[in-house]
Amino acid sequence: MECIYCKIINKEIKGEVVFEDESSLAVLDVHPLSPGHTLVLPKSHRSSILELPENQVGHLFSVVKKIVEKLVKVLNPEGFTIGINQGKAGGQAIDHLHIHIIPRWRNDGGGSIHSIVNNPPKESLTQIAKRLSQIDFAP
Repeated sequence: MECIYCKIINKEIKGEVVFEDESSLAVLDVHPLSPGHTLVLPKSHRSSILELPENQVGHLFSVVKKIVEKLVKVLNPEGFTIGINQGKAGGQAIDHLHIHIIPRWRNDGGGSIHSIVNNPPKESLTQIAKRLSQIDFAP
């Protein structure tokens, strides 16, 4: 199956582009949850943030900040929910990394990011922190 986001990036399918540079593209979501709901995509096909080269992560998030700044100037939202659905269990429907920027207003019917899942840990926070601290990152 061909990636729909790659088709939009390659201009094979029309997208409402709000920003583009050499390595990223931002388009309005075709199924918006609010006015200005935008997707920020790396131009190289990566299914998750884990596949994005380290030297591209910062730039992708700087594009997210630019889009937020544009949305503030144009739509004047009262807040934002910004996130990544990664993997099928995380709600990822299209296997191409994309960052959702969802403008928010009071009483818009949405919840906080804490309303997405309700699966509290069975281990203590101390136990989880200890396990996580034992993992070193390669230099």
